Amino acid sequence: MRAYKALLLGFSASVAASPAIADSGVEPFDSDYDRQPVNTVVPEYPEKARRERIEGEVQVCFDISRKGFPRRIAVRRSTHRYFEKTARDAVRRSTWRPIPEGEEVPSIKACRTFRFALVPVPPGEQESTSAKQRPRGSDQN
Repeated sequence: MRAYKALLLGFSASVAASPAIADSGVEPFDSDYDRQPVNTVVPEYPEKARRERIEGEVQVCFDISRKGFPRRIAVRRSTHRYFEKTARDAVRRSTWRPIPEGEEVPSIKACRTFRFALVPVPPGEQESTSAKQRPRGSDQN
């Protein structure tokens, strides 16, 4: 049986250079807006979807407050409900650059699309991947 690891795919110029995202192999798609992300959180691949080998895509839309926090977060479209909560939670934990006092800004509605895809794990990486996924304190020694 081939081993698989989860991979979220996407593209965003503002987050593509982030080392944390590059290391995890995960990148979100962002709608066009002027606010720059300060902290982009990438969702975890839901374990149930991984076990059932379900892939999919979720688009989450939200407003960005003057202080840089997402508000009114809602799933706009989704290929499977397994991915919706983790995508909403990732947006909720992300932040954007605040707008200075006195600066005029129109209401900003943004959308972020997360694509969830399973990728085969090369044979040499299977052991290290399963060790990373094992919960703490579950050593079998």
